[in-house]
Amino acid sequence: MRKEYDFTGAKRAKDVPHLAKLQAEVAKGKTRITILIDDDVLAVFRARAEREGKGYQTLINAALRVAMLPESAPVTVEALRQVLREELRVR
Repeated sequence: MRKEYDFTGAKRAKDVPHLAKLQAEVAKGKTRITILIDDDVLAVFRARAEREGKGYQTLINAALRVAMLPESAPVTVEALRQVLREELRVR
C-alpha cells in the first residue's frame, strides 16, 4: 500500500450517477449528522448491537424513538400532584 495517494482527479459520489442513486436509496428518509456521545453510552449500544446482531446506530435510533413517545416523558411532581388530586376527587 502506498504512503500517499493522489485524489486530485477523484469525483464525489454525488457526481457519479449510479453512486448518487445508490446513496439516495440507502439514505431514504434519513439525515446524516455528527453527534458527540459519551464513551460509556456508546460502548453500551455497541455491546448490545453485537449481542443482537444489529447496528448500534439502529439501536440508538430506536431508543430516540421511544424517548419521543408521550408516555416516555418523565413524571414531574406537578403531574403526580394533578393525578392524585383527580383520583382523590373521584372517591
